[in-house]
Amino acid sequence: MLARVLLALSLVPALALALCQPDGQDAYKVRLSIKTALGANAYEWNESEQFLFRATLAFAMRKYTGQETFNVSSVIVCDETPRVSFWFVVTNPNDTATLIPKNAVEEAIRLSRNRINSAFLLSDKTLQFLGIPPTLAPPSQPSLPVWLIVFGVVMGIVTTGILALIISGFIQRKKKDIEDEDEEEKQEGIMENGISCETLEGKEGVNNGAYSHDEDRLTQL
Repeated sequence: MLARVLLALSLVPALALALCQPDGQDAYKVRLSIKTALGANAYEWNESEQFLFRATLAFAMRKYTGQETFNVSSVIVCDETPRVSFWFVVTNPNDTATLIPKNAVEEAIRLSRNRINSAFLLSDKTLQFLGIPPTLAPPSQPSLPVWLIVFGVVMGIVTTGILALIISGFIQRKKKDIEDEDEEEKQEGIMENGISCETLEGKEGVNNGAYSHDEDRLTQL
């Protein structure tokens, strides 16, 4: 009995390796650039980190499928290299000899990509699932509420309009004052002692009748 149990346990890794093959139909390759991302704070990739990776993938599959049957043993890792790259596959919890289709694994990863990246302090550029496009960055949130920005814009427009009206009114008053001054100077130029020069120039004079007869007699003499 004990021999059968030991034999079964020894066959499990062999079966797992048979399911996980580089360039397999349902396999994905992962490449991590820990030193590039963290520099002097880079951590060492070891068995514990690999366990965390498998756990995060199991979490992603649970979230995507809504089934809690996925666990760490459902994620099989193979062909690991010192430069931190490896292949992995996900097995069906109900049938460990069957792999989860590649498209389902991709959708699960895309759904939980930010959680996976955060677990390793990496980004889409430094934790790469080859064959899965990077997720789009979330839209940036403005530091100020939208309503406050709109209120500021409206107040700026209103203030500009008020200033424009004030300046326009000032210019109109200034222009009117200049025109009034010019008119006054013109009136002063044509008036002397309260009598219009134009009036004086326009008259030919008035003849006195008493003197006109004398002028006629003198002329005859």
